[in-house]
Parts: sequence; C-alpha cells; structure tokens
Amino acid sequence: MEVTRKFKLPAVPKTTQKNVRFPNDVIDQVEEAIRGTDVTFSAFVIEATRVALENLREEEEENQA
Repeated sequence: MEVTRKFKLPAVPKTTQKNVRFPNDVIDQVEEAIRGTDVTFSAFVIEATRVALENLREEEEENQA
C-alpha cells in the first residue's frame, strides 16, 4: 500500500546577520573549495561552524566519560 505524504510548507530558520572578518587567505581557500558548485560562501561557513560545534560537543562528552 502506497502512503501519500502531505505537503507541508517548510520552516525557514530565523537568521541574524553577523559581520565577520576573515583573513584573505581563508576567503581564497573557501572560494576555491566552492568554485563550480551551487554552495554559497555563507552556506559553507554555516556548515563548517556546525561541524566544529558538533566536534566540540563530542570532545566534551568524551572528556566527561
């Protein structure tokens, strides 16, 4: 029996604009990494930050064990 999913409007996360100064060499490396993709500079930085935060949480949990 096939289950039909109901369409739901996607929730758009709230955002806040932050200005961050990056060293030019880091900007160059990020731009090189995303060249030829549909990834924006902001999307790359957000994902990198999420991964870094996850890594920090994992390290904290390991240190508490």
